[in-house]
Amino acid sequence: MKMVIFPPVEASRLEKIVAAAAPMTVVNASDELQALRELASAEAFFGKITLPLLRAARQLQWVQSPTASLEHYIFPELIDHPCKLTNMRGLYSDVVADHVFGFLFCFARNLHIYIRQQAAGVWGALGGESDRPGMVTGPGVVTAVDRAHFQVADMTMGIVGFGSIGAEIGRRALACDMRVIAVDPVQTRAAGPGIAIWPLDCLPDLLAQSDFVVISAPHTPRTEKMFRCAEFRQMKRSSYLINVGRGAIVDLDDLVDALAAGEIAGAGLDVFETEPLPSGHPLWKMENVIITPHVASVSPRMAQRHLAALLDNIGRFVRSEPLRNVVNKEQWF
Repeated sequence: MKMVIFPPVEASRLEKIVAAAAPMTVVNASDELQALRELASAEAFFGKITLPLLRAARQLQWVQSPTASLEHYIFPELIDHPCKLTNMRGLYSDVVADHVFGFLFCFARNLHIYIRQQAAGVWGALGGESDRPGMVTGPGVVTAVDRAHFQVADMTMGIVGFGSIGAEIGRRALACDMRVIAVDPVQTRAAGPGIAIWPLDCLPDLLAQSDFVVISAPHTPRTEKMFRCAEFRQMKRSSYLINVGRGAIVDLDDLVDALAAGEIAGAGLDVFETEPLPSGHPLWKMENVIITPHVASVSPRMAQRHLAALLDNIGRFVRSEPLRNVVNKEQWF
């Protein structure tokens, strides 16, 4: 058997791949011409598959995507091809959950506001507490009485997309004594007690009940533009939207309108329809918005996890064992 890698990987990584693949031959193609030529007799491929590469493959059985997201990877001919497609899902659940709770606690304790006040040299408690002993009042002091601090215990978290990331977010929410509900097109029950999982058509019910709505779904034909004006109006005016899924799920123009109209309380956003977010975009200047530059999955551990997942699947393929993370190509996940 033969596996083709393209684009090529560095020598240290290749050495481990070759060892895991033995006795399968591994070709680390240096350019597209070599990849096209070698794929004609290859059963496996790792890297960025394209239509020309797929057409050159005559006996391809397995394609391993280097990414978890597939909206820029899937194309019709790959969907129709009999090969199995696997991705890198499941590597990022803990670190993305960290990011979600960073957003959540910022909103709960107004940390995003206090950081801005610190930069401006301003002392002032939010939520009408600025007249208590030791507090300074006067010109320039921010005392927004409508932005009280709150505790997350007993609040409801709604999770849109209950894969490995959504499940980890839910587990942590339970540890914070939150009520957890979720919608998912595939999952029907949580790994443990305390989380209600509903079908996707129950999204309006989730939105109406949730204090935090967390999007951890992939970009698929079904989720694109899932959040528009109607969805924001179904949310509580006191609720917050957190998106660590995909930017295409949320219509940013409609989100800006909802925030400006006070239809929701705020938003924590790591992903956007257009990236980088344009410098003049209204979201940059909204006090109740926290923006991070698509870094929720960033961690020094990811390279090691990524390689371990690849080596595991290579070994499984060689031994004719079931592959991990097999994708439903028609649904993109």
